[in-house]
Amino acid sequence: METPNRKFGEWGQFDRYCKLVLYHEAIDYLREMQRRRDMEISLDELSPADWDKLSVRDDYPCESYIFHSHGYDLRIDNELVAEAFAVLPQQEQSILILHCVMELNDVEIGRLMGMSKSAVQRHRTKTLKELRVKLMAIMPEGG
Repeated sequence: METPNRKFGEWGQFDRYCKLVLYHEAIDYLREMQRRRDMEISLDELSPADWDKLSVRDDYPCESYIFHSHGYDLRIDNELVAEAFAVLPQQEQSILILHCVMELNDVEIGRLMGMSKSAVQRHRTKTLKELRVKLMAIMPEGG
């Protein structure tokens, strides 16, 4: 049979070991919390550009308007712009789609549509001016 002193000595060693393990776990935990605090940033400190990086916007096909020309599509998400664009004649729509989506110059657009460079340029500037006037007229105040 073991003597009580030896038994209490082993328990004391085990007790000391457990306390030491818990002490070092606590130190590791506090270091990890400090590391996280150093890495974190308050949401109040974020710039608008950083907010944009964090945000996500879902786009659904039913929420946009698609216009087609020469096999290319122009997707317009704004309802007011889509309505103004929809009332344009097909030729002007095609010119703007080729210019804005495909980034073709007036000569290339003219070749596709059978028009001269000056006619394409005239139609494009006139149409953009009309769109601007229509949108300014129907745009809500302040926006």
